[in-house]
Amino acid sequence: MESRKHDNFDQFARDYDEVHAETLDISGANRDYFSEYKIEEMSRHEDRSSSLSMLDFGCGDGNSVKYMREYFPNAELFGTDVSELSIKEATEKKVSGSIFKPYDGTTLPFDNESLDVVFTSMVFHHISFDRHDDLLAEITRILKPNGRFYIFEHNPLNPVTRKIVRECAFDDDAILLPHTYTNKMLIKGAFSSQRTLFTLFLPRHKLFRWALKSERLIQWLPLGAQYYVRAVK
Repeated sequence: MESRKHDNFDQFARDYDEVHAETLDISGANRDYFSEYKIEEMSRHEDRSSSLSMLDFGCGDGNSVKYMREYFPNAELFGTDVSELSIKEATEKKVSGSIFKPYDGTTLPFDNESLDVVFTSMVFHHISFDRHDDLLAEITRILKPNGRFYIFEHNPLNPVTRKIVRECAFDDDAILLPHTYTNKMLIKGAFSSQRTLFTLFLPRHKLFRWALKSERLIQWLPLGAQYYVRAVK
């Protein structure tokens, strides 16, 4: 469908924060906020005290992994990415108990049925659509029976999201995934159950802080800036 296979972020490996800051001003929050909120959402569905084996697929410089450690103190944490420079940056952050491995773009560097949870954030829209099924098969391969896959993506139904994506240097070639596409992809990928939730309905500016908790009451409404699907193998 597209000519690219995987977008490689080597060129951004050392300045993720600067590039993000240029495009996130409209949202009222910084990169750390968006990294943490996703892990907090995931933690609502998992036992935070258990010894889970967890992977951040498309981990970049490991920013989400540091919040995985905060929310899942007993977990065994892994990260993988096609960008070797990003893997180097992630390793240098020295998140305790975490291991980062380069990904060759074809075979994930993990054994069959070795992980409890695979998490990915804003990654699939950087991968050619004709690669999605093969990648999902790899994710299914490395998940244990009843393992969980959390996929976070931008919601193309939200106009602010489309504006941010248009203006972000990361997303020059990105094609956003409608939630209906993601759900069909997961069904095709043999996940037995799934739940879709929408997030980030309001800007994160101080003016709206009082109303942010109420967003969870409308997570069924497909208008949030982002969404995620929790799928069970």
